[in-house]
Order: sequence, then structure tokens, then C-alpha cells
Amino acid sequence: MIKYLCTTLLTFLIFLQNSIAQKTVTQEFRGVWIATVDNIDWPERPTTNSEEQKASFIRLLDMHRRNGINAVVVQIRPATDAFYPSPFEPWSQWLTGTQGQPPIPFYDPLEFMVTETHKRGMEFHAWMNPYRAVFNIRTSSISPTHITNLHPDWFLTYGDKRYFDPGNKEVQAYVTGVVRDVVGRYDVDAIHFDDYFYPYPINGKEFPDEGSYKKYGNGLSKADWRRSNTDSIISKLYTTIKETNPLCQFGISPFGVWRNADKDPEGSNTKAGPTNYDVLYADILLWLKKGWIDYVAPQLYWEFGHPAAPYEVLVDWWSKHTYGKNCYIGLGCYRANTNAAWRDKNQLPKQITKVRNTANIQGMIFYSSKSLEKNLNGWADSIRINYFREQVPTPKPVK
Repeated sequence: MIKYLCTTLLTFLIFLQNSIAQKTVTQEFRGVWIATVDNIDWPERPTTNSEEQKASFIRLLDMHRRNGINAVVVQIRPATDAFYPSPFEPWSQWLTGTQGQPPIPFYDPLEFMVTETHKRGMEFHAWMNPYRAVFNIRTSSISPTHITNLHPDWFLTYGDKRYFDPGNKEVQAYVTGVVRDVVGRYDVDAIHFDDYFYPYPINGKEFPDEGSYKKYGNGLSKADWRRSNTDSIISKLYTTIKETNPLCQFGISPFGVWRNADKDPEGSNTKAGPTNYDVLYADILLWLKKGWIDYVAPQLYWEFGHPAAPYEVLVDWWSKHTYGKNCYIGLGCYRANTNAAWRDKNQLPKQITKVRNTANIQGMIFYSSKSLEKNLNGWADSIRINYFREQVPTPKPVK
């Protein structure tokens, strides 16, 4: 009898937990990042074989659809290259193995991916990196027609990478043209940028933009000038996107900490080393206040109780700083088993529950596809069974 009661109680508790996890949700952003740089998520390996590329992408889409995902954020321009036939930039080396080499037989991967995604009732967000031009100056495949060869004066080398000079006005016009082309030719639901604006600092090395600063600084401090450069490209891109296709959204996925409270009373109670405002020169709050972006997806890849950047503190902080725009929390399921906190199989489920129980948060994006494909810690099963059992639409953009 006691054994029967214990079993019944356990069954009830599991049912109760699942009911709480499922919660009545009428709309929610359930996205996943599909990284193409260095073949992190897709394609599994570079190949010129069109059918192999298509089949592997369909497998990914079908898996995510089964798991309840309703949006994919696919990296289509990882390093001033293209996963589509671009009039500006060569084919990506991570698609076919050699930069500039098209797939065989020829097809348009972006058009194919958008069509297949929409066919499954999912959104397609085109993820682009604005300023990274060469992923590794020693090993990357670089086409003779790559923009670094056509306009070498636009670029700065920092560490093992080459970047556009964000202070160069010709660069801003060029990047705007690339985005306009994609929005004008493809039915993408959004243009999506991640956290790479000015690069993360390398110890003992200053980003070498002194020449542009002297030319365009106009009396501003270098930090304020760098922020103004980032502000201006975001403003231009928002205007360009809306003029080209008013239905296309513009979303940013920044590093998870805007500023620490010891630097700014509006900042979060964190002790992060890099921050958006002070190190990456990206004033996300300004863009939200000005209405230059449609949604923000902060990358909160830390655990509950993290000593420098606690997950729960940052979710609460972002919920108070959305300025009426949609906010989707970036969840780091790739962290599975990397430390004691992430060996806890309840870490990600608790994070999802926190998202759902916090005001002004409309969903989440998982980094990355490979983590769910591998079902790390059983989390793909968990979201399918306990959290995303019912398919729901994504939230409407806030006007």
C-alpha cells in the first residue's frame, strides 16, 4: 500500500511539474541559432553537392519543428561572404569549401531555406555579421573578388582577424547596401545581428582605428566616437530595412550585460568584464529607446547564481529595459556539462521557467542547433515534451 501511494504521489508530482512547465502559452518566440561559421551547425561539412546541402538543412528543420521550435536564426553572412548568390560578396567557404565556389548544380540556398522554413510554419531570421571580414588571416579561403582585395583601405587587422573599419563612411554605405539587397530579394522575416560590432578586446592590443578617429572624430572622445559609429549604422539599417520591406524586422542579440551598476546607475547588478556600452561600443538601450530595432535577444549564457553575471538578475534587468519592444532571452544550452551548474539537468528547464514567469519577456532563442541535435542533457526531449508540446505562433512585432 505504501509503495502504491509513493508511486501515485510521484506520478502526480511529475504531472504537476509538467503542467507548470507547459503553462498555457498562446504565443511565444521559440528560436534556435543555426551557425554556419566554421561549420558549427550547418552544413555539417563544406560540400559543393547541392542535394546534400538541401537534405541536411531539411533534417535540421524537421527536427526543430518536432521539438516545437517556431523560428530559425540562420547565419547567411558569417565573414563578408554569402550563403546566397550575392552581387557584392563571394560564396562562403563554409558552404562549398572554397570561397567564391557556387554549389553544383547551381541553386540559391537562401531562397531554398526561406521557402522550406515557411512551408513548416516557422519564421526565418537572416543572421548577418556586419563587420567581420576575414575569420582567420592565416587559414581562411579568400576569393580574388572578396571586398578585402577590392578595397583594402576599408579594413583593419586585429589579432588573427580582419574587420571593416566601423568609422569609415564608405563602409557603412557598403554594409547598408548588402542588407538592402537581401531584404529586397528574399522573404526573410528579420535581419538579425549578434554581439560583434567593435571586436572583443585583446589584452595589450588597441583596436587600430586611430587614422579614422583623427579624420572623423570631430572632438569626441574615442569611446563616444566609436559608439556614435555603431549608432549611425544601426539607425541607417533600420530605416533601409523598413523602406525596402516594412514587414521585415530588425533584431539584435547583444552580449548579456549592457553596463555594470558600478559604472552606471541604470546598469545591472553584475561584475562583467566586457560590456556592450564600454567595450563593444554598442548602446543597446539607446537603440531600444529610439525604436531603431524591433526586438532584442540578450545572450544570457550564465547559470543561476553566477558570481559575476547571475542569470536571474539579468533576466529581471532586461525585462525592465525593453522600452516596449519584444525581448527574447538567449539561452546557452551549449554550456551543458561544462561545469557543476551546467551538469545539473534542471539548469535549462529552470531558465525556461524563469523566462515564462517574467514580465516583458516574449520568448527565447537557443544556442545552438548542434546542442539540441545532440540532445545534450536530454534538453531537446525536455522542451518537446514539457515546454513546447503545443505549437504556437511567434509574437507580433511591436509598432
